[in-house]
Amino acid sequence: MVKIKTIERPNPQDRLADNKFYAQAIATGTTDLERLAYLVSHQSTVREADCYAVLISLMHNVIDELEQGRIVKLDKLGAFQIGVRSEGVATPEEVTANLVKKSHINFRPDKRLRKMLQNVEFTHSTL
Repeated sequence: MVKIKTIERPNPQDRLADNKFYAQAIATGTTDLERLAYLVSHQSTVREADCYAVLISLMHNVIDELEQGRIVKLDKLGAFQIGVRSEGVATPEEVTANLVKKSHINFRPDKRLRKMLQNVEFTHSTL
């Protein structure tokens, strides 16, 4: 069950408008690669150290492929792709790499993850 809390936010288009209240998900902890390696090792016959080594190798390879401009699709998980934010210009000829202000990772969840989101249960917390 995912906990939510109440947060108050202003309207960014109209700062004079009354604030509104929204629900925000609360993280209840963090799972890192070591924890994932532990979990996988206890669900299979592979040792924890081997699982960790594979996960670290996967991470390095995902980074390398993204740096090459490729979409990295992990079946049943989703796809990762680099996206950019840039300045706007008047003509296509003015577009250069110098316009890129920031890069980020786009993640598109696979069908199984999207389906999970439809079934998540929420509970309100006073935190």
